[in-house]
Amino acid sequence: MNDHTEHGSEPHAHERHRLSPYARRSEAIAALLIEKGMLTKEELRREMETMARRSPADGARLVARAWVDPAFKSRLAANPKAAAAELGIDATSYAELVIVENTERLHHLVVCTLCSCYPRTLLGIPPDWYKSLPYRSRAVTDPRGVMKEFGLELPDSVEVRVLDSTADMRYLVVPRRPPGTDHLTEEELAQLVTRDSMIGVANPEYSAPAHA
Repeated sequence: MNDHTEHGSEPHAHERHRLSPYARRSEAIAALLIEKGMLTKEELRREMETMARRSPADGARLVARAWVDPAFKSRLAANPKAAAAELGIDATSYAELVIVENTERLHHLVVCTLCSCYPRTLLGIPPDWYKSLPYRSRAVTDPRGVMKEFGLELPDSVEVRVLDSTADMRYLVVPRRPPGTDHLTEEELAQLVTRDSMIGVANPEYSAPAHA
C-alpha cells in the first residue's frame, strides 16, 4: 500500500496516475479483498498503521545482543524466531528467517530479484532503492559496484555472497561490530546498527569522541 491510501480509501483519481505499477497493483488487490469480504477497510487501516510503525530498531536490537552475547548469537543463528522472542520481538510472520553473519573474510548482500521481499517486521518499510530494478539486477551482477556507490569498498580478499530473498525466506545480516566499541553498552551499540548494514550495502561505523 502507499501514502495515498488513507483509512483504507481509494486514492483520488488525479493522484492515481502518479502511483507506481506496484502501488496500483496493491490498490487493486486491496479493493478486491474488501469487495470479496476477506477483510474490511478498518482491518486494512490497522495493518497499514502497524506496518508504518515498523523501523529497523528491532533488527538493530538483535544485532547488538548478538555482538555482546555469543550464546545468544548461536541461538539466533540456529532458531531466529525463538531468539527474537527472547527480546519480545515477533518474527513468526515469515515461513523462514535466516540470519547470516559478516566476517573478515565473508560479506553478505541481500536482494530480492523478483520483487521486494524484505524482513519488514525487523527493518520497517523497504527503501525505494531496494525495490528498484537497477538494484535488483546489479546487486547480482555487480555487488561490489553497488556497495561502492553506498560508500562501502571491500578488499578483494573478502568474499561477497549475494542472498536472494523470496516470499518464503527472509534474510537479516549481522554486520561486523565496529572496532573501538568494547566500552559501549548494548543500547549504544544498537544505535550504530543501520538498516543498510543489515541489508549488507554498508557497515556500521563508530567514531570515538575527541578528548577535551
